[in-house]
Amino acid sequence: MSDKNILQNPIALTDGAVEQLKKLMMEKEVPEGHGLRVGVKGGGCAGFSYILGFDLKKDDDQEYEINGIQVIMNKAHAIYLIGIEIDFVQGLNNRGFTFNNPNAKESCGCGTSFSA
Repeated sequence: MSDKNILQNPIALTDGAVEQLKKLMMEKEVPEGHGLRVGVKGGGCAGFSYILGFDLKKDDDQEYEINGIQVIMNKAHAIYLIGIEIDFVQGLNNRGFTFNNPNAKESCGCGTSFSA
């Protein structure tokens, strides 16, 4: 059996991120058919900032299922996001989603924006 036709997930969600996302989906009562939108937009102190939220799939999106989470991503954003790992940290000084992006040349101190 060949795996040539199987699309590989472009991003990774840690167990902590999956747990928090499922919790948020229940708390926010995310409507049926909505997925986790992962993307980028211009702005932030380093040039680009991350998009993370629940949304409906659009025509120019690709869709993946990662650990039971429907993930949608604009095809044009893939160049900035392939290989990214999204985690959720809950420490004394920091709580929230973090982005480990191998495509980022520089990141800002807060970790929510980057340059490519």
